[in-house]
Amino acid sequence: MTITMTPSRSTTGSDFAALSRRINGEGLMRRRPAYYIARLSVVTLMFLGGWTAFFVIGSSWWQMITAVFLAVTFTQIGLVAHDLAHRQVFRTKRPSEVAGRLAGNLGIGMSYGWWMDKHTRHHNNPNHDDLDPDVAPEVLIWATTSALGRRGLKGFITRHQAALFFPLLTLLAADLKISSVKALRNGTVKRRRLEGTLLILHAVGYLSALLIVLSPLQAIAFLLLHQALFGVYLGMTFAPNHKGMPHPAGDEDFLRKQVVTSRNVRGGWLTDVALGGLNYQIEHHLFPAMPAPNLRKAQPIVQAYCAEIGVAYEQTSLITSYRQALEHLHQVGAPARAERAARRASATG
Repeated sequence: MTITMTPSRSTTGSDFAALSRRINGEGLMRRRPAYYIARLSVVTLMFLGGWTAFFVIGSSWWQMITAVFLAVTFTQIGLVAHDLAHRQVFRTKRPSEVAGRLAGNLGIGMSYGWWMDKHTRHHNNPNHDDLDPDVAPEVLIWATTSALGRRGLKGFITRHQAALFFPLLTLLAADLKISSVKALRNGTVKRRRLEGTLLILHAVGYLSALLIVLSPLQAIAFLLLHQALFGVYLGMTFAPNHKGMPHPAGDEDFLRKQVVTSRNVRGGWLTDVALGGLNYQIEHHLFPAMPAPNLRKAQPIVQAYCAEIGVAYEQTSLITSYRQALEHLHQVGAPARAERAARRASATG
């Protein structure tokens, strides 16, 4: 499965087609093999170097530094898997899937097939309350109508979800693994045996390394720190992109549906590296197969074109993007807080 985006028929020959001609005229859809050779080499060396350091250091509390380094490495592998899924790296399906499964399943313990299915649905309908799985009402609530009627722990989280957002990201890596296993069991994933085998190899290799090299207490501390920081970093790369942006009705044309629901993050080369190019979320959603290093070049073209046709183009700093997302979470939780207050007033009255 490969993530592809097909503009709706109404945009063919109009706004999106005109923008596509400008992008293609600049050659920005061409592959960048040298860039990806360098990037894949660096990430592979980080992975091998991190685990080599782990075995060399041995049973020591200094391994907590290794855990931090490998959390960064795992996130960078996840970002590479994202580019592989969009065929930014390889032109054809087969090598993209092979590399994607090695990076996702074997490398970081996440089902590549499950994530592909989920991410495809997100790209097709970003921020749509019913069609985008990334805003589906689960632990966090992104639409006000879903905030009502939640009781117990879920209700508590909804009422305080802005304050709990970053602490909850520490559980994201575990959630990815649980969701991967569920997808394998319910048949969502193609090549279930292959993906399942790779996930088992990852789990056995990872846990064996911790139990063989570290003391029991060190192993628990390493696992918790590594997986928590992996989840936080990974979540922080995706949180600025759509959270707090408008939720469409679904009848918008392709260009407007992708642009209005997305937010770019300003920054230099360090931001590009840290977020894997996802800071150019508008350009990525319009042209998912565009290689990551070309997104920066496409940005002024897309921004200028949106100004020409009167489409809102959101771009902000990284800190402001998080603030907007947290403000949205707080606003969405307001009805739940009001509902809780009304129940208390009724009970005491």
